Parts: sequence; C-alpha cells; structure tokens
Amino acid sequence: MAATAAALAACTAIVAGALLEGYSHLWHPLALPGAIGVPRAGGYNLLLFGLPGLLLAVLAWRLRARLPGTGLAPRLGAAMLLCSALAWAAQGALPLDPADLDAAASRLHASAWMLWWISFVAGATLVAGGVRALRAATVAAWLLVPGLAVLAPELLGAGASQRLAFAAWFGWMWRAAGPLHP
Repeated sequence: MAATAAALAACTAIVAGALLEGYSHLWHPLALPGAIGVPRAGGYNLLLFGLPGLLLAVLAWRLRARLPGTGLAPRLGAAMLLCSALAWAAQGALPLDPADLDAAASRLHASAWMLWWISFVAGATLVAGGVRALRAATVAAWLLVPGLAVLAPELLGAGASQRLAFAAWFGWMWRAAGPLHP
C-alpha cells in the first residue's frame, strides 16, 4: 500500500511537472502544480496528496491494529501516523494561492504541511519505541524528514529538499508496513 501511494505521488509529480511550463522539480515546491488557478490543479491534488494520503491513513490504521502487545506509546504513535497521513491528504484539499502566499489558503496549506511532518516524527518515534525493527529507520527519519522539509530548502532548493523529505516519509511508511517484531 505504501509503495502504491509513493508510486502514485511520484508519477503524478513527474507528469504534472512536465505539463507545467517553466516548472523545475529541483527548485519549485511540490504543491505548485496544484495551486489555485493552475490548470488541472484539482486532479493533481487528488492524485498527489488526496489518494496517497488516504492509502497511508489506511496503512496507519492497520498498523495500530497490529500493535496491541507493544504498549500504549506505539499505538498512540500509530494514531499520530494516521494524523500525518491525513495531513498529507489535506494539503491537496487546501491548495496554495501563488498570487498571495500570505493569504488564508496558503496559510492553511502550510499548516497541513507542518502537521504532516511534526505528527510523522512524533508518531514514528512512539512506534519505534515498541518495535525494534523500526528503530534504525526512525533515526534516519528524524534526521531526514524535518531536516529536509525545514532546514534544507535554503541549501538544496525547495523542490529537491521537499521531494527527498517526502521520499523518506514514504520509505518509512513502507518499512512500517512490513512484518513487525516488538
């Protein structure tokens, strides 16, 4: 399920980027082809954010059901992962306003983006506390997701850093979907 969500998001980003004149995956944010007023934005938001987010929400829900013997913290972590996946989906329902990045629409999109990575880091940490097999992947996620999403845009550009952060998130979720050994 995580691989399907990641493939859907990646293919959508590649195709939409090719259709949007002047768009650079290296420099432009991933949400730009889904911004208000951009042609085909609704479909882009559905295929990049909406459906992958809902698929990963189902994965997080199933993960929570597989954690009953690990204690309360990992189950709360799975609930945070559910919030992260729903925040990913919400980014598509709350598109950016490229004409006014300080507008309410852009602020709501940015809030969903922040909720995505903050709830992911908290959730992954809590799940890994009870699932030894996820600890190494979680340490990598601690460094990659917030580091790339928040700190690296100045160094790598918004496009590259966001895509790497999203790949790390999808990768961790894919790893968490595998067999669990508390």
